[in-house]
Amino acid sequence: MAKARDRTEDFKDAARRAAINLEYDESKIAAIMASFIMHKSLERSLFTKAALKTLESIRALEQFLSKHKKDYVDVHRITEKERDSIEHEVTVFIKTCKEQIDVLKNSINDEEANSKGWLGIRSDSSNADTIAHKHGVVLILSEKLHSVTSQFDQLRAVRFRDAINRVTPRRKLKPKGPTIAESSTSGNIDPREVSNTGIRQTDDAQAQPIRFQQQLLDDETHALQVELATMLDAVQDTETKMVEMSALNHLMSTHVLQQAQQIEFLYEQAVEATNNVVLGNKELSQAIQRNSSSRTFLLLFLFVLTFSVLFLDWYS
Repeated sequence: MAKARDRTEDFKDAARRAAINLEYDESKIAAIMASFIMHKSLERSLFTKAALKTLESIRALEQFLSKHKKDYVDVHRITEKERDSIEHEVTVFIKTCKEQIDVLKNSINDEEANSKGWLGIRSDSSNADTIAHKHGVVLILSEKLHSVTSQFDQLRAVRFRDAINRVTPRRKLKPKGPTIAESSTSGNIDPREVSNTGIRQTDDAQAQPIRFQQQLLDDETHALQVELATMLDAVQDTETKMVEMSALNHLMSTHVLQQAQQIEFLYEQAVEATNNVVLGNKELSQAIQRNSSSRTFLLLFLFVLTFSVLFLDWYS
């Protein structure tokens, strides 16, 4: 087998001789010879430029999340207002990237619709490969955006969990010490205190109603404290449930938005399938008409041919 040989220099010499025969000047010949060394970069299409711009936006969003991740998660770094501002900026970023991906999808659908010929069949295979490549690019961008949004959902889940932990009761009401009535009935009192109390009661009998009223007031105060503590626990439980409901509502709205996009895509596919069926029915009806007209023409042709043969036979 003959060994391969590099004929690049021969090709350059042939191109130079052809340029001289065409009476090119030295500047044109130099430009032609330089084109063999420095190739011109191909001009990017509008779809490629838009896809690269979308990719840059997604990368900028990812860098923004990585930059503010610690500030968003840590409670003591920034305030709730600043955290809400970060969340708003990320939401606007995600919405913008999604709109750009939708524009790319619509351009692909328009190009695919224009490339279809008779009976909805693509005539150019290279165009079909290009459309398939563009679908792959849009799929990669969608997966990249979904990955970034998943990271943001995890950070937001951490924030909601911290909010729930903050509103959870951290301390219980300490048990109140025994009252005077309880201590008097407990049996663990010093006998000297009992004797002193008896002496005071005998010496000052008028102070007993005042102490009784003070005891009643202390009991009512303790009961009110217990009731207020119970109401505080109930309020804190309600606040915890509200925060949990807010987090679940946000997750539910995210899933509903994804389902709405899927339903819209299925609806577009169903409409396109319906249009294809209608177009196929029209083509079938036209084919039936052509078949009937061609059958009539064939019968007429055979009749005329038979009559002509009979006439020529009679004439001869």
